[in-house]
Amino acid sequence: MHARWFVPLALLIAGTVSAVAVGAVPTGDDVLKPVSVRMSDQGKAALARGDANAAIDFYEAALASDPKNVAAFTGIAQGYEKLGLPGKAVKYYREALALNPSDLNALEGQGKAYILRGATARAQVNLARIKALCKVDCPPAARLQTALNTATTASAEAAKVPVAKN
Repeated sequence: MHARWFVPLALLIAGTVSAVAVGAVPTGDDVLKPVSVRMSDQGKAALARGDANAAIDFYEAALASDPKNVAAFTGIAQGYEKLGLPGKAVKYYREALALNPSDLNALEGQGKAYILRGATARAQVNLARIKALCKVDCPPAARLQTALNTATTASAEAAKVPVAKN
């Protein structure tokens, strides 16, 4: 008699059957745990006051309580950018985009981190993705375009070789 519940329960534990399939009430995949949201808010405040290390700690705590928190991945990336580590930032933006490929903040941030690493072609891919998502007036697209323009201008200036006078 109990055997008929064993298989669905075992499949649920293994992650192959959703909670809805065995009669549980769904909570929604888009709803984050409140503790994760609170930790993200504290991380955002730490970033605002310039404490990147504390921000990263708060955002990591947010992820520990809910690994679906896209804002936490983006916040960690921003913290690493503030610490001057764009390579690590790119990694965390990638994690955010794996959860939500349409996240404009993650696309913009990753694009800017790519620019810092000298990968302007990749940043232009992000810009195209942002423009495809926004279509109309889009501040993330404008900011990334400005960053690309600035990087291109700086690169052109650095490429100029001074002429030696005899």
